[in-house]
Amino acid sequence: MATQQSSKGVIAILTGGGDVPGLNPAIRAVTIRANREGYKVIGLRRGWAGITELIRDHKADNSDNFQHLTDDIVNKAGRTGGTFLHTSRTRPSHMSKANVPDHLQGIYNAEVNDLTPEVIKNLEWLGVDYLIPIGGDDTLSYGVHLYKKGVNVVAIPKTMDNDVPGTDYCIGFSTCVTRTIQMTNTLRTSAGSHERIMVLEVFGRYAGFTAMLPTMAGAANRCVIPEYEFDIDSLTQLLVEDRNSNPSRYSIVLVSEGAMFKGGKMIFADSEKDAYGHAKLGGIGDMVSTMLKEKSATYNHGKTINIINQKLGYMVRGGDPDALDSIVPMAYGNLALDLILKGVHGRIVVLKNGRYDNLPIDVVTSSKKLVKVSEYYNTERLRPYYDSFEMKPFLLMASDS
Repeated sequence: MATQQSSKGVIAILTGGGDVPGLNPAIRAVTIRANREGYKVIGLRRGWAGITELIRDHKADNSDNFQHLTDDIVNKAGRTGGTFLHTSRTRPSHMSKANVPDHLQGIYNAEVNDLTPEVIKNLEWLGVDYLIPIGGDDTLSYGVHLYKKGVNVVAIPKTMDNDVPGTDYCIGFSTCVTRTIQMTNTLRTSAGSHERIMVLEVFGRYAGFTAMLPTMAGAANRCVIPEYEFDIDSLTQLLVEDRNSNPSRYSIVLVSEGAMFKGGKMIFADSEKDAYGHAKLGGIGDMVSTMLKEKSATYNHGKTINIINQKLGYMVRGGDPDALDSIVPMAYGNLALDLILKGVHGRIVVLKNGRYDNLPIDVVTSSKKLVKVSEYYNTERLRPYYDSFEMKPFLLMASDS
């Protein structure tokens, strides 16, 4: 064992997948409470990579793989964005030969390798009693895998797309929506000055929540989402009408990165795939912009309308968390500790119908959380419905119920 056991045991925390504001507040909440309750806390660095690459040797330098967390460390980072533990998209159960750590190359030399036995041995070597992964459905799906192998896992949901099943809210979503609204409002002055149609590409691989909520809040006239294949002619006509009826002579559409033309496929930046089999999305905003300009004259008395095309990208995930992404991570971290203090594991902490709760962790892999098109998305108007709000969840369509 590489660490000195505390009176109650050792809790390990990691952050995986994309960075979002709110991760550091969650790490802080877990650490402060755990230290007070008599646990030792270890931060596993770079997501699942740190615990996979750890060398079980007291003389080895494992500073890139884990660190002991104190109140001073997490208090300093707790108000900031990103994750001071760093992150990666590592999938230990499906690791390519090229990515196998050097010290394990002689043991794992297949084209694809399952390093889960090493991960479990490494957790045991560190003396870890409970593991808290903070991530989206990819990161947490491996947490489910470890739980089924006997590891005591308590999960915390995080993703800007807000698409982890079982919870109405994932860390990072509010800041993403807030930034999208702010940036759209900043850019609309240019759209109005030049009397253009503005196309903003936003995150959302499979779920369109990050396009739907800002549009519902009035940031855009229309949005296209992964759950519904849109017709470019219908979109063009709507946006031209929106522009021409606007005294400032502009209109705005938010385009989810996973949105698809009718009869088409997702648009990828390249063919390279990450550890979870996802190719990098990119280019749908460019294609929509090009086609809108080409078709605009048809619906604008023969006159072409120019386009402003902007990909918001990492601008919505960088920087400090907003109010919700400061408060919810604090609550999630304490919820995780509540479970651990009761000796409970195999759970994911959630927000459901305005209340904090927890669910079996395998909800992450047993269902999908998508926009329910029939209830929330007007396919003729290419925008959210604006009715029947009574008894809806706090974030409206951001629920898989």
